[in-house]
Amino acid sequence: MATSPKIVIVEDEPDIREAIEYSLKHEGYRVWSAADGMRGLELIREYTPDMILLDLMLPGMDGLEVCRRVQSDPMLKGVCVIMVTAKSDETDVLVGLGFGADDYVTKPFRNGELIARVKAVLRRGKLRDEVSSNLVRIDDLIIDSLRHEVTLAGALVVLTATEFRLLRFLALNPGRVYSRDLLLNHIIGDHAVVVDRNIDVHVRAIRRKLGAGRDLIETIRGVGYRFQMKS
Repeated sequence: MATSPKIVIVEDEPDIREAIEYSLKHEGYRVWSAADGMRGLELIREYTPDMILLDLMLPGMDGLEVCRRVQSDPMLKGVCVIMVTAKSDETDVLVGLGFGADDYVTKPFRNGELIARVKAVLRRGKLRDEVSSNLVRIDDLIIDSLRHEVTLAGALVVLTATEFRLLRFLALNPGRVYSRDLLLNHIIGDHAVVVDRNIDVHVRAIRRKLGAGRDLIETIRGVGYRFQMKS
């Protein structure tokens, strides 16, 4: 029998922390929780969880610092992070994604929405462990790096080199939100003219060429894009 995933919650509001903990335990996850960043980091290092639900506004060490320390610790490589924020300002979300967080939810949220995000991000992590370096297969989309070829439901999709790299990168990280700047750094590189709207142009072209599969790339308003699995 497979062992259920481990999740650490770092949230300073007791009602929210307890509600999240109850919902996750009800889904069968193993859960530990902390009310501040320092204690949260101690739990993370002690249990090496599969996922961290991390509030950004924490007493003492804030969530961004916790995220930064997690991502810089080799022993915590591969731990998924979902940021929880009540801020309307998107700046901290972008910073958190830059530190390596996988996704974010904004308060107030429904427990069902949070559970769905948790499952999607964990599935993304599992998929990255299983996928080969040369072939990405998600539902009826196949991306073959050796042939530099993309097919959707058996039909060939002809992409430019940049479009291919962008689609492959997003497909390797389904469910994770990437800002335009991060996509530029990963996909286009340092030799391109750095204009974040370049990504919008490439995404529009990919969507047009994918046709019925255009919704595989989801726009996250004010932030960037993510690959959305069908099931």
